[in-house]
Amino acid sequence: MLEIKNFSKTYKGSKKAVEDLNLKVEAGDIFGFIGHNGAGKSTTIKAIAGVLDFEEGEIFIDNKSIRSQPVECKKVMAYIPDNPDLYEHLTGIQYLNFIGDIFEVPVREREERIKKYGDEFEITSAFGDAISSYSHGMKQKIAIISALMHEPKLLILDEPFVGLDPKASILLKQTMHELCERGSAIFFSTHVLDVAEKLCNKIAIIKGGRLVVEGEMEKLIGDESLESLFMEVIDHEK
Repeated sequence: MLEIKNFSKTYKGSKKAVEDLNLKVEAGDIFGFIGHNGAGKSTTIKAIAGVLDFEEGEIFIDNKSIRSQPVECKKVMAYIPDNPDLYEHLTGIQYLNFIGDIFEVPVREREERIKKYGDEFEITSAFGDAISSYSHGMKQKIAIISALMHEPKLLILDEPFVGLDPKASILLKQTMHELCERGSAIFFSTHVLDVAEKLCNKIAIIKGGRLVVEGEMEKLIGDESLESLFMEVIDHEK
């Protein structure tokens, strides 16, 4: 579903933010992308989403190149940044219908999903309010619902649990599992290692722009914890 081949990104006047990254995420995977601040997580995620240009390597989504076929790639994916940038002059329902129009989601399916997720995330009553009046957590919920509108084959999230209340976090985890059970894949970054350990079947750890660990969660941590593995990797790299 997602394949990153020899991806590198250098910002002007600086060293490589990401260097020669290779990863593969398959249908059904909940794949955690882990690293400290500045490790290269957001750079990679923005490149996958088509937000950030790059010159070295390739990124394929559903066997299509994000560089040469960006529209085709974006039709089957959804991206939720760590700080959702929504059209705040719209109401919640206007924004969701706008996203539904972009992805050509049939009206009946759209209405069903908006009701289902709006009720589950307890935000239906605020759909008529301007997004500018929403808290960060409410904006995050609207971004999540909009991303689920077209049943994406690939869901990309950057620190998705930041700003969500405990119940919304639990619901998001359940929704991620349900989406993968229907054949989609999820790739997300997080600093919360215990969440990643419980949620992911695969992980990758990136440090200083380079991949240092990648594989199946159970095989990597064994009888230890993801936190222990992460600290071992960071200390070894030092």
